Amino acid sequence: QVQLVESGGGLVQPGGSLRLSCAVSRSIFSIYAMGWYRQAPGKQRDLVARIFSGGNTYYTDSVKGRFTISRDNAKNTVFLKMNSLKPEDTAVYYCNAYGPTTGHFWGQGTQVTVSS
Repeated sequence: QVQLVESGGGLVQPGGSLRLSCAVSRSIFSIYAMGWYRQAPGKQRDLVARIFSGGNTYYTDSVKGRFTISRDNAKNTVFLKMNSLKPEDTAVYYCNAYGPTTGHFWGQGTQVTVSS
């Protein structure tokens, strides 16, 4: 079992920045992939960014150049730095841990609202 706790969401104006944090209950060094998903009202939950155990990263096209995923293995924490935020980034953001044999684990989500 893996417990994930997100923090850092909130209300921000368009063009602003936020940094989300995900505290993980165990070492993340060997977890196959850590990621951030988001779900807007009435829409499906979509992958935003992912970082693999080897350090490779993936970003969905709409956030490339604006969002950065990173991790601190010593603190068992994963981050999502979000710059140049747009109203369409408004969603509940979920932290995710995935392993081929363990499956998916999810946090409770944190709300990000981009509005003037």
